[in-house]
Amino acid sequence: MNEPNWTSLLPPFVAIGLALLTRQVYLALFAGVWLGYFLLGDVGVFASLADAIEGSIGVMASPGDARVIVFTLVIGAFILTLERSGGVRGFVQWLERARWVNDGRRSQWMAYLIGIVIFIESNITVLVAGTVARPLIDRFRVAREKLAYIIDSTSAPICILIPLNAWGAFNLGLLDGLGVDSPVSVLLATIPLNLYAITAVLLTAFVVARNWNIGPMRAAEARAASGETGGLNITEPADLGDAPARAKNMILPVVALIAAMPLGLYFTGNGDLFAGSGSKSVLWASLIGLLVVSALVLFQRTMNLESLTNTWMEGAGRMLPIAIILLLALALGSVAKTLGTGVYVAGLVGDAVPLWLLPVSFFLVSGVIAFSVGSSWGTFSIMMPIAIPVATALNVDPTLFVAAVLSGGIFGDHASPISDTTIVSSLAAGTHHMDHVSTQLPYALIAGAISAVGFVAVALVML
Repeated sequence: MNEPNWTSLLPPFVAIGLALLTRQVYLALFAGVWLGYFLLGDVGVFASLADAIEGSIGVMASPGDARVIVFTLVIGAFILTLERSGGVRGFVQWLERARWVNDGRRSQWMAYLIGIVIFIESNITVLVAGTVARPLIDRFRVAREKLAYIIDSTSAPICILIPLNAWGAFNLGLLDGLGVDSPVSVLLATIPLNLYAITAVLLTAFVVARNWNIGPMRAAEARAASGETGGLNITEPADLGDAPARAKNMILPVVALIAAMPLGLYFTGNGDLFAGSGSKSVLWASLIGLLVVSALVLFQRTMNLESLTNTWMEGAGRMLPIAIILLLALALGSVAKTLGTGVYVAGLVGDAVPLWLLPVSFFLVSGVIAFSVGSSWGTFSIMMPIAIPVATALNVDPTLFVAAVLSGGIFGDHASPISDTTIVSSLAAGTHHMDHVSTQLPYALIAGAISAVGFVAVALVML
């Protein structure tokens, strides 16, 4: 492979630019993959097209990536079965009877609190919060874009702040592999220094409490107030079927799903929660949740085996577009890594940056990488091997540098239109993907700016 240069930036930037301009995410992502393979090989345009197709299919060769894509289909089956079991309707009615959720603001707080409580996995967080809150959001005429922003801002940020999950396992593995002494202590010490995650969560609470709508979000809220959802037609009335409304059909499967995640990490890690496989655990957790809700509807005789199987297939089919987007996003991340996109961007920082500017530099560079490749985990993999040796060479505690990388990865992922969490948040809230991106971006940039200033201030004190 040639030394990474400025051309390695082209595939992700072309994908992002086309997604923003055309709103055709599938074509934009594949264009980025195609361009990446064209730059990789000394072959013509059509030969690189064949390479791009093969490379996209090759994503499934990775067990971890394959599990993520299968999880997407399983969770689609889970959501539709949950809806047709009467569980969602029952849970919503229970909330109404309890008189806790009786207006638009409280429906937003409910989505916010679910995002905090379910810290097991970012995609599970947004799917559960979106499924439960969307009917209430629509009823009280709140923009679905606002719901997408709330659940997106309390998914990855919360998962990184409460790392008893696959996020913690992944980053502990990185730190341990890089020779960090006491990686658990270092990771825990980064929590109060993870400025973007903290700022994003607090800013979201402020937005809900003050009904603070800026930029495109203001227009979205005005449209919703007039009675127009403006989003995707996710749940038709027929989807709910004739099943009686039963809150337990929502609560029991979701509790089973949440409980199964740490158990999966424990068993796949041979007794070590932080050594477990995140992709295996989340897939099996979703399967267990599907099994529980399926057993309930069969026992209650609201579905027979044929209608249940058809519901699974229909639900999985509804998630097929998102699975394709995830496949292409993973393929783009793979080709960008091969081109050395992250390494090139990281190298732009250079060796001449003053010590007090290094944390904010790591934050910003990590943000650009995550925005470009749509993956916070990919960014962690690229930037940790740079940040840790720099801290070691300078004989300083690596905690602040690690926190800056984690914050930057979350920031870029949060703002990126090709991030899987951004994509799944759009789907869970029932809004168009690019509408979610455009309405969330101003808030992400505000949180990013606050975090950047914060890293400079903290560095001046700590370093």
